[in-house]
Amino acid sequence: MAQLKLNLVQSARLKVLIGDCAEVLTTLENEIIQCCVTSPPYWGLRDYDHPDQIGAEPSPELYVKSLVTVFRKVREKLRSDGTLWLNVGDGYARNGGTGKCGPNAMVGNTKKLIQKRNCKVPDVWGLKDRDLMGLPWRVAFALQEDGWILRSKITWIKKTAMPESVKNRPTNATEEIFLFAKSPSYYYNSKAVRQETGANLRNYWILGADPNSHGHPAAFPGELARRCILLGSREGDVVLDPFGGSGTTGIVANDLNRHAILIELNPEYANYAIEHSLHV
Repeated sequence: MAQLKLNLVQSARLKVLIGDCAEVLTTLENEIIQCCVTSPPYWGLRDYDHPDQIGAEPSPELYVKSLVTVFRKVREKLRSDGTLWLNVGDGYARNGGTGKCGPNAMVGNTKKLIQKRNCKVPDVWGLKDRDLMGLPWRVAFALQEDGWILRSKITWIKKTAMPESVKNRPTNATEEIFLFAKSPSYYYNSKAVRQETGANLRNYWILGADPNSHGHPAAFPGELARRCILLGSREGDVVLDPFGGSGTTGIVANDLNRHAILIELNPEYANYAIEHSLHV
């Protein structure tokens, strides 16, 4: 097999590997990661400007299989007491129809091919026109079947949800975050993040978007990453994000005295993550 060539940019505690995460993960040592905090591209929604991007598969079923392959490799890199914190978005099966808002919105960074695909009813799972596909749970169950231990479902309640013009259902204002463990004896610091009353943290988090997403079309809030990292790792541990994006996970991990490894397909985002980490 030809040796995989990797582009690399890094600072003292943040390493960014540029390439396809399924391939790049094979170059890392096993059992060096304490926790993985990530949000893969959502199926059929946005264009991340690369022919190998996840989310552009011909069907949501193939999308789920792609994620299972990636996170199987992530599991190999986790310590025996490691965890995975996974945010996955949902979408609707459609027969045409786009607008300015919602899951089927036409946005400036969306490939026409991806958008066209997102507006067709996929021929899987008995989906019908306007069915909510349930992708977060389909991914969660597939990962569970592949060997992960599914420990919790956290509902992320968005303070500033994207408006939708729909009149036949409530506007979407939540997303799912799943906590997976590699083994039954996993590290979880319940004292690291508490309710304001001092009680154990609840499984719903009310969070707003960061004021600047640094040009990335789907950056998640720094506070979301902060909670996952504090709950799932210790100072000095290594945190992984195989879908690094603009670097939120890595930058927050560094702020919390952790090391971080990010994998990013798009060199522009990868270089931004390093540049931003040097100025925070």
